[in-house]
Amino acid sequence: MTPPVPTPAAPGSHYENFPVASWLCPPRLRPPIAAIYWFARTADDIADEGDAPAAMRLGDLAAYRADLAACAAGLQCSERWPHVFVPLAAALREFDLPAGLLADLLSAFEQDVCKTRDRAGYRDRADLLDYCAWSANPVGRLLLHLYGVSEPRALEQSDAVCSALQLINFWQDISVDVPRGRYYLPAGALRRHGLDVDRPETWAHHPARATLLANEVRWARETMLAGAPMVHRVAGRAGWELRLVVQGGLRILERVEAIGCDTYSRRPRLRAWDVPVLLWRSLWM
Repeated sequence: MTPPVPTPAAPGSHYENFPVASWLCPPRLRPPIAAIYWFARTADDIADEGDAPAAMRLGDLAAYRADLAACAAGLQCSERWPHVFVPLAAALREFDLPAGLLADLLSAFEQDVCKTRDRAGYRDRADLLDYCAWSANPVGRLLLHLYGVSEPRALEQSDAVCSALQLINFWQDISVDVPRGRYYLPAGALRRHGLDVDRPETWAHHPARATLLANEVRWARETMLAGAPMVHRVAGRAGWELRLVVQGGLRILERVEAIGCDTYSRRPRLRAWDVPVLLWRSLWM
């Protein structure tokens, strides 16, 4: 995830779809949020880091899923990931976390191993949103569960925000993802703009690349704005943190547009001087 939210450092890990234990987070909720974070981040590393073949990655994710099931049932887990399942077991007991949402995240990581290494990638926006429903939306719903928010409209808005954050991550990271065999630009959009779906190495030089990405950036912004009112449903400091997450995502889209939507060759990022802008915009949400 792209917005500049505080996360604990971990070598070789890149799962940043939500804030973790920051000073804005209610102290009581910092341990379960950190437990969810490490669960997701470790699974992401299994799916994406190193040079293991796909079959081995899928086998490790299956073992990880089995440990989650054991953890949720109050049974003994394996000894492979104690840093994940010891704190997660405590969070499951104390906060009655929906284990099914955690399992949904694993489905997305399994999909990462298989689908994004297929040159066809994702067919269209609906296909991408289906992926977001597994990879991103469960995170928001888990956080709302901890905040005691369960209204259907709030859950819908949370899904929109989380899907938008995932899309923003995709459009920011094209220069990083394509060399790693991750193809998130919809195949239908690639074909409509004349880009060769089967030759991602040529996308960075195609004359229609910026127009294609500009359309996807507008879609991500519309999705984020549709869900943004959700921040008013979470009280206190957590609500302010969510405002910063939303504004951070929108700011990244501005950075993408500022470089002519050329994230095929470079990755825009937020800088220290963006912080006052984010704070000001969060204040006026």
